Amino acid sequence: MILIALAALCVLSVPLAGGRLARLATIELRYLWLAPLAVALQVLIVTLAPYGHRSIHVAIHLGTYALAALFLWVNRRIAGMAVIGAGALLNTLAIVVNGGVMPAWTAAQRLAGLVVQAGRFENSTHLAHPHLPWLGDVIPVPGPLPNVLSIGDCFIFAGMLVLLHRTCSRGVRPLQRPRQLVRRVQ
Repeated sequence: MILIALAALCVLSVPLAGGRLARLATIELRYLWLAPLAVALQVLIVTLAPYGHRSIHVAIHLGTYALAALFLWVNRRIAGMAVIGAGALLNTLAIVVNGGVMPAWTAAQRLAGLVVQAGRFENSTHLAHPHLPWLGDVIPVPGPLPNVLSIGDCFIFAGMLVLLHRTCSRGVRPLQRPRQLVRRVQ
């Protein structure tokens, strides 16, 4: 839930900075359906159906990152997508080298007030011997929507801010497609 709240804060920062959210309609996103599908599958395996065969959950979890990577790649020329992609790459790297889950720092989970439930699939959990633990969920976010964030998550939100503010600010258009050079014949 905190991720949704942080995304909402990113969106709310646009009008506070004098931008117009209506300008988001000018972005030409390709394969837009990939992003909501990836999110829906993650919600399915983590929230709606967290109990099940671990291998299937891991495969779906990794598949969601492949869907997101494809979406980011085909839209890479849009302002902010490279930063979002860097964050997604860091998260994917941490997840892949740790067998399909994001390693979480136990102290960060405790500081955030999270309770880990045994027997269910968690996309982020404490691992006895994590690989690249500094790329895992190490930043505690306590409060009414407790969570732990990774460095990759921070890059993703920074990229969202770049995308939103470059797109919605006065007189600035997002980089979408490179213009072809036209030679003038004299």
